[in-house]
Amino acid sequence: QVQLVESGGGLVQAGGSLRLSCAASRTIFDFNAMGWYRQAPGKQRELVATITTRDTTTYAESVKGRFTISRDNAKSTVYLQMTSLKPEDTARYYCQVRYLGFDYWGQGTQVSVSS
Repeated sequence: QVQLVESGGGLVQAGGSLRLSCAASRTIFDFNAMGWYRQAPGKQRELVATITTRDTTTYAESVKGRFTISRDNAKSTVYLQMTSLKPEDTARYYCQVRYLGFDYWGQGTQVSVSS
């Protein structure tokens, strides 16, 4: 079993920044990778960024150059630093891991960007 708890969302003006956190109940070395996804109202959930245990990162084209995923192994926490936020970044952001063949999700944290 894995529990994931996200935090750090909020309301911000366009051009602003936020840092999301995802704390895992297990050491993050148990997971090959951790990811951030987001889902806007009426849209499908989409992958935002991933980071592996070797610190290899991937990003959606829409956030490249603006978002940075990182992790703190000692705190079993993964972060998503978001800068130059745009109204289209408004969504609920979820943390995800796969452990022993099962996907685990956090409850999400809402990010709202006003124009």
